[in-house]
Amino acid sequence: MARKARQRISYVLPLANSPGGHRLGTNGLAVDTDRSILYSGGRDGLICAWNLDLDLSKSYFDDDSTPSPSDDTSRPRSKASSFRQQIQAHTHWVNDILLAQSDSALVSASSDITVKVWRPHSEESQIPTTIGLHSDYVKCLASPGTHSDWVASGGLDHKIRLWDLNGGGEKLQIDVGEDESSAKGSVYALSVRGSIMASGGPESIIRLWDPKSGKRITKFVGHTDNVRDILINEDGDTVMTASSDQSIKVWSITAGRCMYTLTMHNDSVWSLYSDHPQLSLFYSSDRSGLVAKTDVRNCADMDEGLSLAVAQEHEGVSKVVVAGDYFWTATSSSSINRWHDIDTRNEVQSPESTRQQQRSSIASRSKVPTPPPNSKASSSPPNPPPVTNSTAKPIIPLSCVLRITNNATFPSQRLRDTEVSTIYSGASARKLSEAVTDQDLGIPSPFHDLPEETIEGQNGLIKHVMLNDRRRVLTLDTAGEVTMWDLLKCVPVQSFGKRHLEDVMPEVNTIESVANWCGVDTRTGRLACILEENYCFDAEMYADELELENASEFRDDQRINLGKWVLRFLFARLIDEEFGRDVKFRKDLMADISNNSSKSNSIRRDNAPSSIKIPIISTQQAQESMNEDDTLITPRPTNGTMMPPMTPGMAIGAATPALNGTMGSNRPSTAEEGTALEKRVSQLSQPRNSGDRPSDYFTSGNQPKSSTDGPKTPAEPTFDTATPLLVDGDKEEKSKESGSLFGKSFRMKFPKKLGRTSTEVKPAVVDEKSEESDKSEEKEDKTVQDSFFGCIQKIRYDYEERLHNEPARHLPSGITPSSLNETPMLKPPPYTTVIIQDEQPDSGGVADLYRGTISSVGQDADQIEKVAPMWLGELLLKNQMPPKEIPKVSFVLLPYQDLLPSIASLDGNSRLNANRMLRAKKILAYVAERIETPPEHQDTNALKPEDYLELLCQNQLVAHNTTLATLRAHIWKTGGDVVLYYKSNGRRPELEEEYAQKLAKRAAEEPSAKTGPVMPL
Repeated sequence: MARKARQRISYVLPLANSPGGHRLGTNGLAVDTDRSILYSGGRDGLICAWNLDLDLSKSYFDDDSTPSPSDDTSRPRSKASSFRQQIQAHTHWVNDILLAQSDSALVSASSDITVKVWRPHSEESQIPTTIGLHSDYVKCLASPGTHSDWVASGGLDHKIRLWDLNGGGEKLQIDVGEDESSAKGSVYALSVRGSIMASGGPESIIRLWDPKSGKRITKFVGHTDNVRDILINEDGDTVMTASSDQSIKVWSITAGRCMYTLTMHNDSVWSLYSDHPQLSLFYSSDRSGLVAKTDVRNCADMDEGLSLAVAQEHEGVSKVVVAGDYFWTATSSSSINRWHDIDTRNEVQSPESTRQQQRSSIASRSKVPTPPPNSKASSSPPNPPPVTNSTAKPIIPLSCVLRITNNATFPSQRLRDTEVSTIYSGASARKLSEAVTDQDLGIPSPFHDLPEETIEGQNGLIKHVMLNDRRRVLTLDTAGEVTMWDLLKCVPVQSFGKRHLEDVMPEVNTIESVANWCGVDTRTGRLACILEENYCFDAEMYADELELENASEFRDDQRINLGKWVLRFLFARLIDEEFGRDVKFRKDLMADISNNSSKSNSIRRDNAPSSIKIPIISTQQAQESMNEDDTLITPRPTNGTMMPPMTPGMAIGAATPALNGTMGSNRPSTAEEGTALEKRVSQLSQPRNSGDRPSDYFTSGNQPKSSTDGPKTPAEPTFDTATPLLVDGDKEEKSKESGSLFGKSFRMKFPKKLGRTSTEVKPAVVDEKSEESDKSEEKEDKTVQDSFFGCIQKIRYDYEERLHNEPARHLPSGITPSSLNETPMLKPPPYTTVIIQDEQPDSGGVADLYRGTISSVGQDADQIEKVAPMWLGELLLKNQMPPKEIPKVSFVLLPYQDLLPSIASLDGNSRLNANRMLRAKKILAYVAERIETPPEHQDTNALKPEDYLELLCQNQLVAHNTTLATLRAHIWKTGGDVVLYYKSNGRRPELEEEYAQKLAKRAAEEPSAKTGPVMPL
């Protein structure tokens, strides 16, 4: 059975003063030549646009242009690129981008399984829209042309999907591995040209498809490693592929085989680029950072072509794009380099010139070969000076020439001058590799040592460590800087400079154990916090540990739920917007009811009976009724008993208490009933943990404490007033039921698990409505959407129900967010990114449903209402968290060396259990209640239990604020029940003296009496 998709909330902490640019490496590049704009897609999920200020309409290296001059004086001087704009298009790596629809649309593919289109020049919307979803990482894109209205995408889900760029959705889906014997088919490379589409992946196979029908045409086998990039020529009869097996292969579709294998690279080939119709001029890059330019124009055989090392990057080059006289490279660095291109029609330096350079004292001076006496160029000087004028052709160093294939010969067509060809007299077919080897030129050196310009990137986060308090995170960025962040305030709190993360962590970490309430990642170069329904409400912290501004306003030992706290202020403006809409809705609803009342003088409920049998009354009773009120009223029964007007079918059983006088009899509620009801209504906004009623002493309760309970210690908080823990379960149930009549009657009907709390509203509502009228059943039958708006629908249905019952009644707001006492004021930066995502368990991916900022969630209320989960609406608008069993810790509580009385029950059982967040001082307060006689008069100056009692675990003194969870994780450090010992610290020696006297007296009366357990020394 397929698992249901889950929705989660993420927020991304903003980087301080972050300028434009990528924070992590870049994977995709695209150039708009008409507007001179460079687009880049990065591993940080960003798409950036850069103004190049270059004339890219014409290149000096076109087929019909003359060779470029040797210097830059004739070229327009290039300007520095400038940042144009950026947009956070994805929440994971951007793996590929391309321009479509006449360069007006930018399509991006990401590891967040989405394919999006961004129209940067559109005035309507600047936000990328999702045009398609895969079920795994999307690795590549392809388009049949710049004017096409569709694109193809390939991913790790073994699918190729064709998407309509105009919002038409999926046009075609191809299952790559459908007809294969093994379940393979991940798509890493994709190309489309005309009626041919080619794909490649890890199984080293190139598959050809018909993009119209989706049928496979053929496949090519020859590579021995992952196919990383594919090009198809304009005629659609030649395919060029780059592979991690260090080769580039050229395939003939007509012949159905590999025609050439190019071996100019010595590492995995990652990228190909060509804008030549026949792919005769192309660029390639590899994992070592080498960028090669290969020219096979006017060559009868590709072995005769020329391949040059034009640039060398420090990291692997994942993408190369060319425009005009320049090319740009994308690497794992956040910066993008621009290089000046080389004209491959220029002369190549000869080996003889290389010998002369080696003998020359000036290594930087270029020389040309000396022609023989019978050469046509014999009139030339034997040793011409270096080329310095602008009309001469520049010379390509021989060290830049790469061996294009294993069978490559020296490209004689490149050495048109006779003086150069004479070097190979008698060996016209001599291979270039032999010439290079003879001269011992070593590893080829690139033509450019440094880029012409670097578009600087920014520093992004690459590593993180969550500290034990679960609210601070240490991060390491690409510059080696270590920073500590506060997940609640969404800001960096301390910088440690360039240090090792492992060295800083012990300095700032604390010894505590807090439940995991969020996931953290830095995959986009920023710190993202992920909140999911099933665990985001698990963590609590005490208010006195959070360094709050008005700490004195919080009661002792008050706990704050971290997930609830953060969500309350991430969506604070959404709550304000919904409250404003709620005011308008109630106003309009009251106006409609008032108008209908003035017309019909009554409110007619839906599906009302067509007739009602009216009891016969006397003429005197009717006259008295008319005198009391001129309006139409329901006649009184003839039995003389005054009964309130009731809708037929609303009879309430006698066992059910009356609720606010709206049903049952008209007698006033007793003091007990009123108190319980007020308590029940006011506790709708209480935290889940503070209202839970598990069967232990330490978990807080909201019911009034019985007068028979033990005395309350000064340190005991007001919300933790349950009766002491009883080993006997029946006695405990009786004690709980003695709290109030309200609690007793409902506990009789609830299952044991649902009767734990009065703040978990859902169970109580079900019981309250179980015997109400048909009207209530009709309300329950109304359908609501399973979304944030569904919560709003519930509130509005409740308004309508109230007004149907009491038209003139004041209608209070049903939106009751948490108070500042539960969720103290937080002020996260308004530009903090807020994301609502849909997690697809079956596909293994996460898709964005909404992306905005803290400042924009109010404006985007309509969109959030549609896509946000209902549990978020219940939390923000009704202050209700999803019910969940509170984790507890079992422990054994014994007197240290039997110096104080035991708290064990009559059968000697000292095993207890309590909330994992219970503090040690609360345990001491429990011990004090059990071993001391309650004083007749409360002394305000008396010592607190933690002042004269101590708690030991593993022979270590336990700090008063240590929780049971921390005890188990950092002190007990083993399985089974935690064993704790309590003892006096000497500030009240009478405790031990009184107990010693009792023991002596007991020993005198019963010499054979056995004492309690003694801790071994």
